[in-house]
Amino acid sequence: MGIIGDIVRHPNEIYPLIKLLVTAKLAEKQIPSKPNWSFCYLMLRNISRSFSLVIQQLPLELRDAVCVFYLVLRALDTVEDDTSIATEVKVPILIAFHRHIYDHEWHFSCGTDAYKDLMDQFHHVSMAFLELGTNYQQVIEDITMRMGEGMAKFISTEIQTIDDYEEYCHYVAGLAGLGLSKLFHASGKEDLAPDSLPNAVGLFLQKTNIIRDYLEDINEVPKCRMFWPRQIWSKYVNKLEDLKCGENSVKAVQCLNDMVTNALSHGEDCLVCLSTLHDPAIFRSCAIPQIMAIGTLTMCYNNVEVFRGVVKMRRGLSAKVFDQTRTMEDVYGAFFHFSSILKSKVDNNDPNATNTLKRIESIMKTCRDYSETLSKS
Repeated sequence: MGIIGDIVRHPNEIYPLIKLLVTAKLAEKQIPSKPNWSFCYLMLRNISRSFSLVIQQLPLELRDAVCVFYLVLRALDTVEDDTSIATEVKVPILIAFHRHIYDHEWHFSCGTDAYKDLMDQFHHVSMAFLELGTNYQQVIEDITMRMGEGMAKFISTEIQTIDDYEEYCHYVAGLAGLGLSKLFHASGKEDLAPDSLPNAVGLFLQKTNIIRDYLEDINEVPKCRMFWPRQIWSKYVNKLEDLKCGENSVKAVQCLNDMVTNALSHGEDCLVCLSTLHDPAIFRSCAIPQIMAIGTLTMCYNNVEVFRGVVKMRRGLSAKVFDQTRTMEDVYGAFFHFSSILKSKVDNNDPNATNTLKRIESIMKTCRDYSETLSKS
């Protein structure tokens, strides 16, 4: 029944869904008419409707900077992800990408669908970038340079250890979190957070995506993408692709739970980072994706469907998160709620059960300690 079935089973999500649709329509009406900026905001919507909505809640000047920053990093990521590009072609592009953003004639055909449109017409993004203040340009250039170099390092290197996994996720997402923190600071609206906190925010999102996207990545053609660290998956199977085989379902789920447990290690730092934000719009733009991440981890945990298809939060629940996330109290409540559900799914016979429960309970304790509502319950 799809979304209709979800609405029937969860009627309290109808109103948030309607509100989200109205918000999306209003956001479309606010897309700038200037060609470069029109392209950027339309592309932002086409690539990620959820990120588009939270970004468009930001103050105008910062909104433009974050929009361009997001598209530059998505373009860089498109080059990295396209397995049809030869390594000797890909690596120099990744390393030089921070210079390409200053060249309004540069483009490179790769990727598919909206990502191909982004790459074919990247000059629009470059032109928009050149209209930003130098304080924003410097942040975007620096992060793009560091990310491109990190991606290039891992193009021909398998992620073997958990330390490799941490390093890779730092390059592709932790740096994005750090860049956002610096853009917020450059706008004058936020203090500059210690690097470890926005890095944790990035890692939490990235690891969630890597877990959720296992099947899509392993089935990529002409060459699969492998981001799960060998140090984890080799405890369960001989080859990473073996996890999708039906006869390995028990081991696959145990490996999945191991990966989720690893991701949960960033939960408390994410809460600390969010608690340091002052501007309501900036706070919402950061808090909503984090709640979506722990919600997605909760759905993935102990769920063999990760190896069969797409596992994600239902649209109505996502709409509720978007509608009801306003304050840090809301974040504590949401993290506690999803952690409680996750805790109920832990099987004591799972080889990682003790460690998983320890991390869940640590997140729940942080929520209780700092939430006025939870501390009274």
